[in-house]
Amino acid sequence: MNAPSEPAFSVTRRRRRSRWTAAIALGLISSTFSTIVSQLFAARIGRDAAVDWMIVATIPARDWAISAEPSWSAVATGVAFHQWADFSWAVVFFGVLGRWTADLRPLTILLLALPWAVFSSGMEWFVLVPLFPFRQPLFTLQQPYWIGLLVHGSSAVMYPLFARLRWAHGDTPARDLRFTNALITGALIVIALLGTIAFFGRHGYELPWIGRDRDVDQAYIRHMTTHHAQGIELARIAAERAQDPHLQKLAMLMIASQTGEKTIFENWWLSWFDTEMPDCTAQERSAMPGFLTPAEMRQVRIAAPEAFARLFVEMMTLHHRGAVKMADQMWHSRGDPRLRIMAHALRHEQQGEIALMQGVSGVAAVATAFRNMFGDNVN
Repeated sequence: MNAPSEPAFSVTRRRRRSRWTAAIALGLISSTFSTIVSQLFAARIGRDAAVDWMIVATIPARDWAISAEPSWSAVATGVAFHQWADFSWAVVFFGVLGRWTADLRPLTILLLALPWAVFSSGMEWFVLVPLFPFRQPLFTLQQPYWIGLLVHGSSAVMYPLFARLRWAHGDTPARDLRFTNALITGALIVIALLGTIAFFGRHGYELPWIGRDRDVDQAYIRHMTTHHAQGIELARIAAERAQDPHLQKLAMLMIASQTGEKTIFENWWLSWFDTEMPDCTAQERSAMPGFLTPAEMRQVRIAAPEAFARLFVEMMTLHHRGAVKMADQMWHSRGDPRLRIMAHALRHEQQGEIALMQGVSGVAAVATAFRNMFGDNVN
């Protein structure tokens, strides 16, 4: 007699991987993809990736991660923490919530993963980082919410691969195999395209300028480059003289972020306009909002030690508010979309640094950061 055949459900169970195993594999893939995309795409919208990774590193590592020039250890810490966070969200989605998500079709997974990206990035920005468990306001005050949303979104688009990873090799249904093959091909094309653009961008060949008012964009780049140069000079004084270690580290962060942004401005100028950037005249400098006079800069340099912190915060607040006004005008202009996107992030960052200098934290930091994303023409 022939042995009884194995029930169909038993075969299915044997060929199917644990949802936890598949979730772990998916988490590694999705977090790595979002890291690569973030690294390659950052400069295209005016972000210095190294500074951004350093800011992420401050979530677990606090002030240790901050330096005037992002260190490799801080960048590596930021990347690792980001990957751990993205990995964890994938494991929650397919492991903890696997009762409802583990059997979904790839397209359905994608349609659910995108709202999940909104939820997970919002939880990090509004709650987990600034309130509990990390209580680190710097990340939320430095980076507007939409940056985290873009990062989480790039991770979420890889979630449909779970429909392939949940099966043992060779057992993936044909229709799911076709969908995931197309997704893998698309992801590789995106990485290759972004890598090519990033390579040429690093050599002074960014995608062409596409603004509507060349004079406005050129004036903004020139003025903000000059404004940042003074901001860097002012922050360097605090990095050397501040007695409060936290204020000293905050000054180093200002140096790093404004140096990175200044470099991006200079690269965009050379790439878009194919000429050297003219220096701002004395008249232009005096007309810039928040641009300090030589007497004010000297006042900070020679301030008595006990008065230095108060004077620096006062002068840097004035300087930052001027930059916010300039960035706000660019955000509402007809300029190149990349300049406008960068301006929105820049005004958020500088308003956030004002709040950080004032010691804002907790719920107040979240409320301030939320207002900063939408508020215009801060005085």
